[in-house]
Amino acid sequence: MTNEKLLYIETFGCQMNVSDSEKIASLLKGLGYSSTDDSSRADLIILNTCSVRAKAEEKVYGHLGSFKGLKRERKGLLLGVGGCVAQQEGERLLKKVPWLDLVFGTHNLHLLPEMVQAAERGERRAEVQFIDSDTRLDLFPAGETEGGVTRFVTVMQGCDNFCSYCIVPYVRGREISRRSADILAEIRGAVAAGVKEVTLLGQNVNSYGIKTEGEISFAELLRQVAAIDGLERIRFTTSHPKDISPELIACFAELPKLCGYIHLPAQAGSDAVLSRMNRGYTRQQYLGMVADLKGARPDIQITGDIIVGFPGETDEDFEQTLSLVEEVDYADLFTFIYSVRPGTKAAELPGAVSRKEKQQRFDRLQEMLRIMTRRRNESFVGTRQKVLVEGVSKRGDQLFGRTDGNRVVNFSADPSLVGKIAEVAITFGYQNSLLGELFHD
Repeated sequence: MTNEKLLYIETFGCQMNVSDSEKIASLLKGLGYSSTDDSSRADLIILNTCSVRAKAEEKVYGHLGSFKGLKRERKGLLLGVGGCVAQQEGERLLKKVPWLDLVFGTHNLHLLPEMVQAAERGERRAEVQFIDSDTRLDLFPAGETEGGVTRFVTVMQGCDNFCSYCIVPYVRGREISRRSADILAEIRGAVAAGVKEVTLLGQNVNSYGIKTEGEISFAELLRQVAAIDGLERIRFTTSHPKDISPELIACFAELPKLCGYIHLPAQAGSDAVLSRMNRGYTRQQYLGMVADLKGARPDIQITGDIIVGFPGETDEDFEQTLSLVEEVDYADLFTFIYSVRPGTKAAELPGAVSRKEKQQRFDRLQEMLRIMTRRRNESFVGTRQKVLVEGVSKRGDQLFGRTDGNRVVNFSADPSLVGKIAEVAITFGYQNSLLGELFHD
């Protein structure tokens, strides 16, 4: 093995990118790279990017600019860009950013070790080929074989829904499901290494297996994962509402290991806007799914996404979105101001909402969300929650973990509890987390 070198990865965007960053770190261990949180000490810096929204893409270019001086100071420092921006820009990135060494797309992680070795020899390369064959996922490394409390496990990649605002099908490719046998083998290996919780990942996990002859459904996959001895908890993301099935909803009532939490993006509360977004469901159908989920698991915590200022959105449309948010009573909500993504259908739609109106609507939604989230967290005060302890908190003097419903809890206890489920009495509800005390009988 070569002498140890330091790798710094900055991850933008979704949990899929977080999972890909873990795979990047695992791949580059074979070249002698170990991870660091300090970019100023790194021998290789990789930006794993997202281009779903304009602000995320702008942030990437800002970071590339900030590393120009470091590249000048640190002889031999390598700089790479992966993910969705890399997939979109390809060779153009190397031309736009002369101090950049390598660019790799969403389907090209398996080429990264070879590309890094070439960059160490002074070669600049961009690899952004789309791979649409059934063997595409075979090229991607599995998750880490080392321990840890939680693990992301990719079950599928790409998306066939073509929501009118979304760039994902163009930068991640068409939908393809990984073999269930491989998924189960990876999870068994992770559990043997000490992992207690897995999160199954895909752009739309609800459609897992549907287009693969002889493959099981996502609900059946959950049942088989739940049967693995030693695994404590299961989560999954993301769910497209139009593909959620009664069988999947039933899993929340029937599988104790399946956490009482689901991310179910509505994106809007108006049928007119949902139709222009090409979401494939109506407001009432979405609310029906929410009712069914709460019927299966009364304490389920539901989070979602909302886009404000979509082309043609009227004041009445926005009021319907606000009323949907209130009716669902989300545990948390990710809110976005619509931004044009070139190449999408929405980019051609008339009825652009002014920047001022977008911001005003966004601010109203944010204020509503702030009140809802604080109220939700305060409702846990006085309850006892089972918390899977993940590690030491950022403050350094407490442990942190998550409840079954995905609420972050900080509390004081011995670090020997990391990796175990602790019963914690909740004493305070902050805006973004809970504070508690270890419960003693």
